[in-house]
Amino acid sequence: MTIRRHWSASLSLLLVVMPVAAAEEDSLERNGKREARVHDPSTIVKCGQEYWFFATGPGVSSWRSKDLVRWERGPRVFPTPPQWITNIVSDHRGCFWAPDVIHHHGRYWVYYSVSKFGRNTSAIALASNPTLDPADPKHLWTDHGIVVESRKGDNFNAIDPALTRTPDGALWMSFGSFWSGIKLVQLDLTTGRRIATNSPMHTLAHTKAIEAPFIFPRGDHYYLFVNWDVCCRGTNSTYNIRIGRSRQISGPYLDKDGHDLAQGGGTLFLGSDGPFIGPGHAGIFEEDGKFWFSCHFYDATQRGASMLAIRSLRWDASGWPALDSAAAKQDHQSP
Repeated sequence: MTIRRHWSASLSLLLVVMPVAAAEEDSLERNGKREARVHDPSTIVKCGQEYWFFATGPGVSSWRSKDLVRWERGPRVFPTPPQWITNIVSDHRGCFWAPDVIHHHGRYWVYYSVSKFGRNTSAIALASNPTLDPADPKHLWTDHGIVVESRKGDNFNAIDPALTRTPDGALWMSFGSFWSGIKLVQLDLTTGRRIATNSPMHTLAHTKAIEAPFIFPRGDHYYLFVNWDVCCRGTNSTYNIRIGRSRQISGPYLDKDGHDLAQGGGTLFLGSDGPFIGPGHAGIFEEDGKFWFSCHFYDATQRGASMLAIRSLRWDASGWPALDSAAAKQDHQSP
């Protein structure tokens, strides 16, 4: 009787545990989990037949893939950090934050952040390379220095850059974290720097805790994705992605209810879902008429490790982006 009772209790426990585990796996599959431990992934670009993105890490980390599903680490942008960074943060140890990348005029431009947690003594800088393939003889990173800088006393924070090319060929950079919110400046098409040191700096979005912008142009609108709340706390992170749109890249950006993101508006686009916690750093990659949405999240099944997610994206009848429920890894056809 004792053995039977214990066996029955164990079976009941198994029946309870199994559906929970299956539900967690379903959530991660649905949200496009990839086996790549990354934080703050950039948008995805293509070099030859490979997909690449960059992320927070020592020397600016890179990742490469042939199918958007299986990812492996690429080389760092900086094996040795540029010497000038200690002029911004005296004890900086070469871990760069939240980069973004764009292919422009035959070169790959990577914008990266130099900062210290909780401070706005920060800078966004630029490095470029004619190729991302380390086996190519032309592969050589050139650091071009600071693009935008913020100092103690400024009302903005120069981190989290994101690049947007407008239909007329202009290049813009959105950025910002906390303080007075998300900013936007226009960049010089030749140098990659700000068009002028005193050029307009537009405010696009603001709330108590906001960062990680990304602007995607489509049709008659620009779509602004931002993160609300806090990251970097594993399963206690409260990050969620909000959205608004505008007919001009400089705003105003309105959410689905018509509220201005600069005044605290923002429609929820993606939040936590079971073990898929605190999604952040939105990006969209378009290829052959198909759209892919990327971000990181904290995986509750791996003690809150920050992981990559990629899933397919569509546009609804009103022109707003929406995520497909099917996992992206089942949709993609390798080139």
